[in-house]
Amino acid sequence: MTVTLHYFRWAILFTAVGLGLAYWLGVSSTDSLSGGVGFLLIGAVLAVLEISLSFDNAIVNANRLQTMTPAWQRRFLTWGILIAVFGMRVVFPLLIVVVAAGIGPVAAIHLAASEPQEYAAIIGDAHLSIAAFGGTFLMMVALTYFVDAGKEVDWIRSLECQLRRCASVRGLEIALVLAVIMAFAAILPDRDTATFLFAAVAGLLTFLGVEVIGHLLDASSQAANMAKQGGVGAFLYLEVLDASFSFDGVIGAFALTQNLFLIAIGLGIGAFYVRSMTIMLVERRTLAQFRYLEHGAFYSILLLSVIMFAQLIWHIPELVTGLIGVCLIGLSLWSSIQHNRRQSAA
Repeated sequence: MTVTLHYFRWAILFTAVGLGLAYWLGVSSTDSLSGGVGFLLIGAVLAVLEISLSFDNAIVNANRLQTMTPAWQRRFLTWGILIAVFGMRVVFPLLIVVVAAGIGPVAAIHLAASEPQEYAAIIGDAHLSIAAFGGTFLMMVALTYFVDAGKEVDWIRSLECQLRRCASVRGLEIALVLAVIMAFAAILPDRDTATFLFAAVAGLLTFLGVEVIGHLLDASSQAANMAKQGGVGAFLYLEVLDASFSFDGVIGAFALTQNLFLIAIGLGIGAFYVRSMTIMLVERRTLAQFRYLEHGAFYSILLLSVIMFAQLIWHIPELVTGLIGVCLIGLSLWSSIQHNRRQSAA
């Protein structure tokens, strides 16, 4: 127990500081102690929401980090958390308002502080593009994992065996994603179709671009720098992946509060726990001990991508999205434990 808590010491410290800031922000904004308590509770709920939505992100991060050099692992876990907390939880929502409203960054900060409802409305208007981009990117991440001839372990064998056998068909995962995009484009209202298709294709091209950069760096002829350059490709991949995971949490947070600073605090706390879980999974080699845990994470990613598309048509609470991911990972963990018991008995 003590060993496990060791990985979460910084997350626990940030939780204490963050919830204290949330309470102070609430008292300052409402001039009442009850307002401070309300802000503190919302900050805690946002942190739990972020953890539930991003647990699968920690597993995927750990899987990719195992292939990186220790130096690049440290860089991702330090620079990556700064980008995740401040870039995606603060800068990203501000950039949306800057582009959508055609105002400067300072004006966007002023708008977030003085007119949070208008700020939230602008973020809501950008939900279509964000969901299309993030859903496409995450769907490619999941399908690329399953449509792989080199994949040796199957959890749901009847499905995964078929996908692995189809890996010889070039571009199959791209075709599947495009088919899903076209299906949703046909359902959406005509006024939204062009925006949806543009953002979805941008997500697809971003995934392919990151893959190309990673392969070019890995195939560099400069053997002395190969490990370092391969780390650059993996670092870029993980950063874009983190960004795609955070889209859903940032948008969903505005359903609980329109205060940008409270959102940054709550989601930032969750991001620290995701980082701590990633470190624990890498150092304790948990993925090697539980063979189906990674499968559960990628099934969760696949469903999350579909949900991001479906949210454009139907309202799906973020709590439901988080619970689906947690349940899938829990089932994969249980299956892994059962497999280990059978192996021990044999």
